[in-house]
Amino acid sequence: MNDVLNSSGTDLGTGDPASVVIGQRQAHKNEVYAKHRKRVATSLHYLACSVLMFVFLFPIAWAAFTSLYPSADANASPPKYLPSHLSFENYLNLAAYGVGIWRYLGNSASVSGMTVTMTLVLSTLGGYGFSRFRFRGRNLIFVIILATLMIPFQSILNPLFVLLRWMHIQGTLFGLSLVYTTFQLPFAVFMMRNSFDAVPREIEEAARIDGCNSLQSLRMVMLPLVLPGLVTAGLFAFFGSWNELLAALILINDSTNYTLPVMLLNAQSGQLGAIDWGLMQAGITISILPCAVLFLLLQRFYIHGMIAGAIKA
Repeated sequence: MNDVLNSSGTDLGTGDPASVVIGQRQAHKNEVYAKHRKRVATSLHYLACSVLMFVFLFPIAWAAFTSLYPSADANASPPKYLPSHLSFENYLNLAAYGVGIWRYLGNSASVSGMTVTMTLVLSTLGGYGFSRFRFRGRNLIFVIILATLMIPFQSILNPLFVLLRWMHIQGTLFGLSLVYTTFQLPFAVFMMRNSFDAVPREIEEAARIDGCNSLQSLRMVMLPLVLPGLVTAGLFAFFGSWNELLAALILINDSTNYTLPVMLLNAQSGQLGAIDWGLMQAGITISILPCAVLFLLLQRFYIHGMIAGAIKA
């Protein structure tokens, strides 16, 4: 048939056969060139990602590797890039410091656990209220809560110290967790309100028709749907309280209640004021592990939680 066309739109019945062959070859070259460009672009993308991964992971890997240096090699000047042998000496010294590393780890875990619990409970109730209820001054109150993010927490540590002392909880782990919860609540409320806004109201209305009140609807229907937002707010609260130093250094005056960052600050000095680098690297490695494990286990929720509310249903 004279009206049969090839894949590139060339008329096979009336066109010049040589032109048809040339067109097919050119189309094939264009296709090969496009595939080659895509392959090169993909390779460059993975190369850039690999370089960035190396840049971010190298300090962590180097700290973990240096923590296995013998004390003499870790403190050598100029520094040694390869140790004479690998040793757990720094970890043993760290375990024997003060009242023991497990006490300080337990203090940090207790403070972080209380902070995460109080932050999630309060931010869930607050975010649900701001998202689902209409009341006078709702937007103004929400803006005021967000405005507290602009206040450097270092500027209010002195008033917080006086307040905790007046409440007779200054120097306690519970008092420190209250301070951390105060720091974490604005962002957590913002995160949870966005998470609740992303859930269609029809789902909650269906639960109301089935006989659920507001709290039952929140507990049985809404919480499973906003789980990524909960995990994200919890991770931020945990990371902030686990790694925070300044507030713990000022508000805790009992050495048995020191958190891990404060303990590492006090343990960094060796003989004649020199920094014990091996001990510090061992402490840094131990402090990194819980954060890394939690993030790797919950990263899929974290990614979904960070974009919650970006596109409303």
